[in-house]
Amino acid sequence: MELAKLRYFYTVAKYGHVTRAAEAIHIAQPALTKAIKQLEEELGVPLFYKKGRNIFLTVYGEYLRSKLEGVFLQLDSISTEIEILKKETRNTVKLNVLAASTVVTDAVVSYKKKHPEVFFQVIQNETETDCDISVTTDMADVSLLPAFKKRRVIAEKIYLAVPKNSKYANYSSISLKEVKEEGFVNLAGSRLFRAVCDRLCAYAGFKPHNSFESDSPVAVRNIIGASAGVGFWPEYSWGSVSADVALIPIVEPECQREIVIGLHESPLPSSVAPDFYEYLLQFLQKRCRKSTK
Repeated sequence: MELAKLRYFYTVAKYGHVTRAAEAIHIAQPALTKAIKQLEEELGVPLFYKKGRNIFLTVYGEYLRSKLEGVFLQLDSISTEIEILKKETRNTVKLNVLAASTVVTDAVVSYKKKHPEVFFQVIQNETETDCDISVTTDMADVSLLPAFKKRRVIAEKIYLAVPKNSKYANYSSISLKEVKEEGFVNLAGSRLFRAVCDRLCAYAGFKPHNSFESDSPVAVRNIIGASAGVGFWPEYSWGSVSADVALIPIVEPECQREIVIGLHESPLPSSVAPDFYEYLLQFLQKRCRKSTK
């Protein structure tokens, strides 16, 4: 059954009059009558019967009308719903955050205060290909991400975080091998920053003994402050440490990572993603300047 013929039938059933139905859908009356006749022949049952100058639905016509009513209500709402979806898509930023999650979250909160109409979808998945903006590091396989429209790389120093009451707290700098016997408080092994930390320890010639692991930077900071071990702390992307933690510059090996912020090609581009991309870059750079003061 052709959708057009079903639409013609539904309109005639609605008006109960062929001429008025033809005018409503802008079709010649003979063509409309022919389409209804063809639909009746296809179904093998009469859909209307005449009584005087008026037409009425048969039992088959009533059944078909009842079935089509919900269908055409949904079809007629599609264009409106698509417009709503288009607006939501244009005002939504899809973020894939594989690094610097704390500072990115702070940037999102700050941006939302200025632009409450903008929505954010945040994921953390290296294999996700549908995103407007990604935040990752030089350790990630960026070939899995969508094509870049823009990309900025920001270097970030990595410090050794120690309890304020430890023997290292007053050091002006430190070699990483000096703490090889200490227990390390680290992010869980699935996180990219953990891979960076393990690589730094390998450069220093040892494998760290992890006394505590967590997915949360806040938990890492708190456990270090509780004198449960030492750990690594990125210069600005995790925010400031607590008063019971000291940050020591590492001079051997050189400890830093690169934060990669990318604006990507998207089959359904967000109109606000380019603006948030620039905002995020400025936010990161401000945080970086504050951390060096």
